[in-house]
Amino acid sequence: MYVCVCNAVTDKHIRRAVNDGTDTMRGLKHQLGVADCCGRCAPCARQVLQDCLHARDRDDSLRPDLALQPV
Repeated sequence: MYVCVCNAVTDKHIRRAVNDGTDTMRGLKHQLGVADCCGRCAPCARQVLQDCLHARDRDDSLRPDLALQPV
């Protein structure tokens, strides 16, 4: 779905940016131009960003290679 009509940014673009390491609205603005024109997309973009970050954190917590090793 289109999140930012002004710059033709979709939720897939935001997901890809998060997968590539972007984790802030400032980063999305710099990388994709989100909320750089009229700003109406900011709430939706922020929600997609947060959803992606939560999903990434949840997925990372399930990875056995990141589990704590006994001391």
